[in-house]
Amino acid sequence: MHDRRVAALAAALAAILIAPFPVAAQSGEDGMPLRTPDGQPDISGIFTFRTLTPLERPAALAGRDTLGAEEAAAFEASERTRLNRDLFDPIAGAPSAGYQPRAEGGVLSYNEFWYERGIELTRDKRTSLVVDPPDGRIPYTPEYVEARRIRRLNLRNGFADHYTDRSLGDRCLMGSNSGPPMRPGAYNNNVHIFQAPGYVALLNEHIHNVRIIPLDRPHGAIRQWVGDSRGRWEGETLVVETTNFARETNFAGSSRDTHLIERFTRIDPDTVLYEFTIDDPNNYTRPWTAAIPFRRTDGPLFEYACHEGNYGLTGILAGARRKNTQRVTSLR
Repeated sequence: MHDRRVAALAAALAAILIAPFPVAAQSGEDGMPLRTPDGQPDISGIFTFRTLTPLERPAALAGRDTLGAEEAAAFEASERTRLNRDLFDPIAGAPSAGYQPRAEGGVLSYNEFWYERGIELTRDKRTSLVVDPPDGRIPYTPEYVEARRIRRLNLRNGFADHYTDRSLGDRCLMGSNSGPPMRPGAYNNNVHIFQAPGYVALLNEHIHNVRIIPLDRPHGAIRQWVGDSRGRWEGETLVVETTNFARETNFAGSSRDTHLIERFTRIDPDTVLYEFTIDDPNNYTRPWTAAIPFRRTDGPLFEYACHEGNYGLTGILAGARRKNTQRVTSLR
C-alpha cells in the first residue's frame, strides 16, 4: 500500500511538472480571463512577491491605509537606508531594532549583496499587507504577547534545551516566506505556480519546497509541517484550505490548530492577487487577513540550500550549554 501511494504521488507530481505551460496567446483575448487548456482560470507562472510594504502597519503610520506619491517615495528611501546591511553597526545592533545606520558601514551575518527584499511599496502604496483588522495589525492576545517577550529574551540569552525549542526556520523545515502562508521576506521571494487537471502545485524558491494541492478532494488526517492543503475554484478564484499542521506555521502566534484559507485571483496578465486568512483561537483574538500582489517575473528559480538545520543547530545547542554553565558558575 505504501509503495502504491508513493507511486501515485510521484505520478501526480510528474503530471504537474510536464504539463504544458499556458501562455497569454492561448487566452486573454478580447479581455476574456486567462484560461488553461482544460478551461480553468490561469494563475500559472513565475511570480515575485517582494515589497517594502510591511506586514503590519508601523505605529508612526497609524490610521493611514495608504500614502501619497511623495510620502511613499520618502518612506521607500528611508526604508532602503534603514534596511541596508552594509550600513549596519555590528556593535550597536541592527536598524530594525531601532538603531541608526552609521556612515562608515559594518556587516553582520550577511552583507547587502545577498538581500532581495524589494525596493518599493505595493502599487497602491499601502502601509501594511494586513488588510483586516482595519488597523493593519495582527490581533495577538495579550497573553501571547507576554509569552513571546519572555521567549525572545530566553532565546537571546542562549536558551535552547532541545532542538525543538528552535524555530522551524532554524531547522530548515519551513521558510519564513515560503509558507504556507507565503509572505515577503529578506530574499528568495519567488514562487512558480503550476497547474494540471485536478492539481495545483506551488514551488517556492525559499527552502525549495513544493506544495501539491489536490482540487475538490476531502482533507486527509495526517499532520504535516506544511499542513494538509485542498483546493477548489470559486468563480475566478482558487481557494486553498489548509489544516492539520504538525506545529506552528511560519507566523508568530500560529499553532497546530491553525486554519488557513488562501485565495489566488488573476487580476491582469502580469498579476495574481494572493490573499490569506489565518484563524487560530489559541493566540489571536480573531481571524486576520493579508493581501499581497504576485507580479510576474523572469525565471528560473534557483535552488535554496538551507544548511542551518544541518550544521548550525549543533553550534546553537552547544553555545546554549556553554552559556548555561557560565551563568551557573557566576552564581556560585
